[in-house]
Amino acid sequence: MNRRIKVLMFGWEFPPHISGGLGTACYGLTKGLMKHNTEVYFVVPKAYGDEDQHAVRIVNASEETVELSGESVHEFQEKLRFIEVDALLAPYMDPEEYLRAREELILRREKDSHLRFSARFDFSGKYGANLMEEVARYALVGESVARRVDVDVIHAHDWLTYQAGIAAKRVSGKPLVVHIHATEFDRSGENVNQLVYDIEREGMQAADLVIAVSNFTRNIVIERYGIDPSKVITVHNAVEPTDATLVQQDKHFPDKVVTFLGRITYQKGPEYFVEAAHKILQRDRNVRFVMAGSGDMMEKMVRRVARLGMADKFHFTGFLRGENIDRLFAITDVFVMPSVSEPFGIVPLEAMRSNVPVVISKQSGVSEVLQHALKVDFWDIEGLADSIYGLLHYHALSETFSRHGKTEVDNLKWENAAAKVVDVYTQALTQTL
Repeated sequence: MNRRIKVLMFGWEFPPHISGGLGTACYGLTKGLMKHNTEVYFVVPKAYGDEDQHAVRIVNASEETVELSGESVHEFQEKLRFIEVDALLAPYMDPEEYLRAREELILRREKDSHLRFSARFDFSGKYGANLMEEVARYALVGESVARRVDVDVIHAHDWLTYQAGIAAKRVSGKPLVVHIHATEFDRSGENVNQLVYDIEREGMQAADLVIAVSNFTRNIVIERYGIDPSKVITVHNAVEPTDATLVQQDKHFPDKVVTFLGRITYQKGPEYFVEAAHKILQRDRNVRFVMAGSGDMMEKMVRRVARLGMADKFHFTGFLRGENIDRLFAITDVFVMPSVSEPFGIVPLEAMRSNVPVVISKQSGVSEVLQHALKVDFWDIEGLADSIYGLLHYHALSETFSRHGKTEVDNLKWENAAAKVVDVYTQALTQTL
């Protein structure tokens, strides 16, 4: 297919306003698509005006006027039923009060179903307490945008946007591609949020084709969500090129530096990093460890570091982005990603791009594409500590991984990943003809 493909793309974040790898991946992919005869309309819940629109046209959901009929309003209310039920279950409400409140809610819905709905929603664009409500409202915006923008294919990134993608497909008749950057099993282990799982599964089932960021993730999609293997296609992520020599940062201390960069949450395995650090410091006190990021396990990690007597050798930086990350990599001797379940993992590529050797868990998608990285099971603290120690103390080893690793990563281009995504678009369009 040689003609220009127009894409309506739904994402939850876009640089420079990001909180993780999802926004980075979306940015890299859209820049890569620009080189393959595509035109992308990228919808975000909240745009700030400083986004790079060189490769995309940003559509700000917070500025989109939604005008829908009673049927769509009713569907929106159904999507919010879990919020309304939670609101009804107030403390000390007896059964009679609950039934009366429920009847009033039903009557209000019946009345609203005869009305026409016109409004703008003010999205926070974050991951706060009203996230589920924003997801449902975002679906209404997705339907509204799809009515007025003429595109060939719809592309939705991760579960937050799947309902918007489904709504857009329904009103436009265009094929839907959903992109799996992480599943609920990656985020929560076996303690899955059933509502999120259901949304993920619904999106995958409704999609014409599903893109997984690794074979690791593809297997989860097939085995845990029951999706037809023939419609699940792996497209590995890539990394934005940069000139690492432009970033110079003096350490002002002689110690080696080992860095963890990511969300401090279950999925990323921060506790294994802390325990490995303790073992290394028992052998060499001239090492400092940096945990850059934020998350629900932050306080627990701080307490554990203090209990192990490592506070003078351990640094918590909080969330970092942009040039601050480059500065951190400039003083880092070894980067570590001990993720419990990592669909891909772009940060190791960013570290290698900056000539930093890396240790990654075997339970990561990025391990499928990297040869010059040390790989260990996330739970193997001894193996993790030995790998880090080896890169810190054997110069020939670290030099080999640093030099060849950078060359390897330089060949992982978003332009190449985007070419595979265009092939997915072409397949989806062919199937719907």
